[in-house]
Amino acid sequence: MNPAKLRSWLRLYGLLVRTTIRSRMQYKFNFVVGTLLAALVQISEFLMVAIVLDRFGAIRGWSVYEIGYLFAVMTLSKTIYRTFADEVHHLEKYLVGGELDQLLTRPIPVLFALMPQKFRLMPAELLQGGFILSWALGAMMRSGQVGWTAGIATLFIILTGAVILFSIGLATATLGFWTTRIVELQNITEDAARTAAQYPLTLYPKWMSSLLLFAIPVGFVNYVPSLYLLRGDLGPWVLAATAGIAAICLFASLRFWRFGITKYQSTGS
Repeated sequence: MNPAKLRSWLRLYGLLVRTTIRSRMQYKFNFVVGTLLAALVQISEFLMVAIVLDRFGAIRGWSVYEIGYLFAVMTLSKTIYRTFADEVHHLEKYLVGGELDQLLTRPIPVLFALMPQKFRLMPAELLQGGFILSWALGAMMRSGQVGWTAGIATLFIILTGAVILFSIGLATATLGFWTTRIVELQNITEDAARTAAQYPLTLYPKWMSSLLLFAIPVGFVNYVPSLYLLRGDLGPWVLAATAGIAAICLFASLRFWRFGITKYQSTGS
């Protein structure tokens, strides 16, 4: 790829993002209050689990702090993915309404044109995930379960997790070039799978945990790397393997996208 052309695309992407942010910040008070309220609502989701754990103790050997860690890593990985590529998740409206035709006429790759459309700020999810992660990691550091390097490793895990979630979302969206309607499928591959993987996979039957590791690999976002980072299981190679899985998922989903877009048929509207 021509480096000059890539820099031009990146500048365009940045311009679209800045334009969206400025439009969202026109009403600063509403933005701040809405963000804080949304964060409180989302934190309450984990608090319900924490209350149960505080009453009955660990679940399958996983403490409340370990589960909080899984929950937070999944939340932050999802936040990164949906912040920079939210419209991938909403491809159906482009297929049904014919809006994808407009992106096809632009002098940049369709996916690159799609991603910054209606750039989505997600400060509530960032606050939620950051608060729970700080609480969980802080408690485990004080107990000596993990060291300070766990914080650096966690940032790496969150980024690789965002790549995996993006890849799953892109592969699911690509199926829309054949089916057009993909919301119900996204409820399974993205929403339901991600929600299940917020908790230890040992909670689920063997067939389901295998599904979340190999068919829809959300388990590699948080659960697999946490086995080494929090429990010392497996070995340090797990982090490299997770990055490898993320790279494979990204490569495969991009290839699938390029193939799928050749099958696109305009609605004609």
